[in-house]
Amino acid sequence: MKGYLHLQSGDVYEGDWATSNPTQNIDGEIVFYTGMTGYQEVLTDPSYKDQIIVFTYPLIGNYGINEDDFESKQPHVAGVVVYEANNESSHYQATYSLQQYLEKWNIPLLSHIDTRAVVKKIRHQGSMPARMTLDKEAHEMNNDHLLDDKVPNVSDKMIKTYGSGKKHVVLMDFGTKKSILSSLLEKGCKVTVVPYNTSFQTIEGLNPDGILLSNGPGDPKQLSNILPNIKKLLENYPTLGICLGHQLVALAMGGDTKKLLFGHRGANQPVKDEKNNVVFMTSQNHSYVVDEESIKGTGLMGRFFNLHDKSVEGLSHKHLPIQTVQFHPEANPGPCEGAYIFDEFLQMINEPKRSAALYA
Repeated sequence: MKGYLHLQSGDVYEGDWATSNPTQNIDGEIVFYTGMTGYQEVLTDPSYKDQIIVFTYPLIGNYGINEDDFESKQPHVAGVVVYEANNESSHYQATYSLQQYLEKWNIPLLSHIDTRAVVKKIRHQGSMPARMTLDKEAHEMNNDHLLDDKVPNVSDKMIKTYGSGKKHVVLMDFGTKKSILSSLLEKGCKVTVVPYNTSFQTIEGLNPDGILLSNGPGDPKQLSNILPNIKKLLENYPTLGICLGHQLVALAMGGDTKKLLFGHRGANQPVKDEKNNVVFMTSQNHSYVVDEESIKGTGLMGRFFNLHDKSVEGLSHKHLPIQTVQFHPEANPGPCEGAYIFDEFLQMINEPKRSAALYA
């Protein structure tokens, strides 16, 4: 059966439902992902909460869905748009086809959409509200939920501890990916995952050696009420911020953030590390970036930069043991070239008094 993708710009694209016909309209912010692989990780990354994902690679689903590569317990996307959806997965680990998995969670999948045209529209006019529907005629979209703070809906409500390593890291969960936790455990850490709004006093009582501020969805400024709490953590513990966590560090220290036209989403974003004078490829998923001008006088300094648009991809601090990255060093999906960030974080924990000189 025919289905339609409506953009706020007024453009309408016709396709076919690859999952059961939805019983209601599906509204979300439309964004695009440029990776050739990694759709399972994208679908289950909490950072994509309430977004309609357009996959630019023309064939999606050919290796199915397995039981190992989930980034969370369920998918978080509002809907999926592809050119061609392959229902005959061929990988030996596959337990679901793409369609079967999305059907299980009642997430719509539109195929045979001209994804090139949709992506060109987003690149020129920016990410925008969109609707997946049975109706060819356009109707007013309900965009209210797109402005909601999404972090409370994806952050774990309980404090949980994993591993038994000598170094204890508190992972603040703004919508964290499983692979961040796995990366720390592989490095021999004990990790306690806490809700995003856990107080400084509670975290202090856990006696951590370091803090990791995770990735997550939405506008970082919607979390302005917890910035004083984050600043106190930054002033007392070696800290690594990833993606949303990176942006929150900048805001907590007095900087500012801004929204990109269409964001960075893919596994092929080139980043330069100014400290080590190296360029490497990264996996990314974000709409907001740190405004470089705004960090002057905060003690923060730009260390990593995107080579496409020169935007800030990571910060360090002149005096405090703080390191942040906009990209995903855990690299699921994507290249693993930025994984050394975790090693630097642990070195920062081991030598907190020397870390300012080390990372300046």
